[in-house]
Amino acid sequence: MKKIDIFTHIWPEPFFKALLEVTGKMQAITARSGRVPMMTDLDRRFRVMDMFGADYCQVLSLASPPLDAIASPEQALHLSRVGSEAMAELCDKHPDRFPGFIATAVLSNPQRCVEECRRAVEDLGAVGVQIFTNVNGKPLDLPEFAPFFEYMAKAGKPVWLHPARSEKFADYQTETRSEYEIWWTFGWPYETSAAMARMVFSKFFDRFPGLKVITHHAGGMVPYFEGRVGPGWDQMGKRTTDRDLSAAIRELERPHLDYFREFFADTASFGSRKAIEHAIEFFGRDRVLFASDAPFDPEGGPMYIRETIRIIDAFEDEALKKQIFQDNAVRLLGLNLS
Repeated sequence: MKKIDIFTHIWPEPFFKALLEVTGKMQAITARSGRVPMMTDLDRRFRVMDMFGADYCQVLSLASPPLDAIASPEQALHLSRVGSEAMAELCDKHPDRFPGFIATAVLSNPQRCVEECRRAVEDLGAVGVQIFTNVNGKPLDLPEFAPFFEYMAKAGKPVWLHPARSEKFADYQTETRSEYEIWWTFGWPYETSAAMARMVFSKFFDRFPGLKVITHHAGGMVPYFEGRVGPGWDQMGKRTTDRDLSAAIRELERPHLDYFREFFADTASFGSRKAIEHAIEFFGRDRVLFASDAPFDPEGGPMYIRETIRIIDAFEDEALKKQIFQDNAVRLLGLNLS
């Protein structure tokens, strides 16, 4: 049985060089990513991977921050292209270690975005495309982004949904920045959940049949707040007096909670057993995939991989373990492990 880690982050050397040409000095979350040895050092990555045996492999993706947030639309498109080409090359050279890679969509350049995603998927072999929960503050359900989701639904490739929020998003309206990295600890799960809700109530799954979205960090807040998401939102509109929101519920073809269960979730939960269990209970065993979020841990790679594997290995249901470690990824990503 393979252990397919579907959301690990990397900055291949050509991409890292191109990134530095655009950003110069790295700051904030970009600087943090650059300080992680496994992010840019392939030998270090291989040593970490070897700790978990020959059956452990990684699906590669570019790390935060969103390209839209650090570069112009044209520069971001160039960085996306360089990143996809470099990851595709790594997958070609090391297929046993890297069975696939995820392209990054540049939604700030919507006219060119679909063209580049098509090239990454159909020419370079990307197993899917990563987006972020907002595009420089814009919600994902704006009409300008619809062609991207339409293409991904028709292509049959999943969309990886990664949260995006910085310290500039203050905790309180009277302040100018978030304190104590609350923007990350609580803000990122909220970002994921808010983006999921906008997709559901904007009828994404009705408008784009076949759309597959993998939510990072075990589905954000949604599995924990099933009651508020389900019965709580049954009463949508009763808390709002200046407009009628009840139509958002009535116009859906199915109960809204059914749509939230259509998302997929990964197991990247920083070693939280309960988070993984909640994700399985909410989304279902065929919609949860193994991911560690490597190399973002205190040890620079090994800890989150080790702890996530330990949690899944502790499940008594052998068929469930095989689904999460391997089968769901093979089916959803279209991987060929032979």
